Amino acid sequence: MSQTSVPDELTQAQLLECQEILGYEFVDQALLTRCLTHASAARIRLESNERMEFLGDAILGAAVCETLYQRFPQASEGELTRIKSVVVSRATCARLVRKMKIIKFLILGKGITTSAIVPNSVLATAYEAVIGGIYLDSGYDAAKEFIVRSIDVDITRAAESSVGVNHKSIFQQRIQKDIGETPIYRVLSEVGPDHSKLFQVIAIVGEKSYPPAWGSSKKIAEQRAAENALAELNGDEPPHHSNEPAD
Repeated sequence: MSQTSVPDELTQAQLLECQEILGYEFVDQALLTRCLTHASAARIRLESNERMEFLGDAILGAAVCETLYQRFPQASEGELTRIKSVVVSRATCARLVRKMKIIKFLILGKGITTSAIVPNSVLATAYEAVIGGIYLDSGYDAAKEFIVRSIDVDITRAAESSVGVNHKSIFQQRIQKDIGETPIYRVLSEVGPDHSKLFQVIAIVGEKSYPPAWGSSKKIAEQRAAENALAELNGDEPPHHSNEPAD
């Protein structure tokens, strides 16, 4: 990022554009400006986003833990911890700032702007500070809504990865324990071109079929179908829609 692309201060138009990207309108606009001000650009550290980063980091952790606890009722403490470690990592937070393109609104000191790349630590600080700012502006529910909306895809990816929740394994263990059966998975539909195909898969135990799910690969669709099956066993609504592609 070049030095000329970094603002010394934000105009009202820039603040409005940033809020549109964030999907949240600040009551106190000064809070947003502080969220975006790195310590390297502040007159004194107390005018930077450091304190709001401290607050936002705690809120991020709490909101993600609450979301994981509710979304994955069959996951062990260890599995939830693994997902959380991916989702709240500095790399994830930094990538979200780049993805949302709010990097152009960050107020940074010359020591940072002379570099071609803004460090992940600086970007992650901004993401957590925005969370802290929203919390101070409107409370926990508003902050959590922003977190879940911006990080939801990362939760799904982490859960479907080799280090996340293995819904197929959990479902199989539960079924084998309860009735001694082994679930099977059947592809119901395939749509899209070969390079971007989507699969609809259903989990079956004996003569019982569970709500199907879509995925960008058979492996992902099977994991989602297993998650739908677990949700039905728990009396919950299936988390993945069965009547339309999810990707």
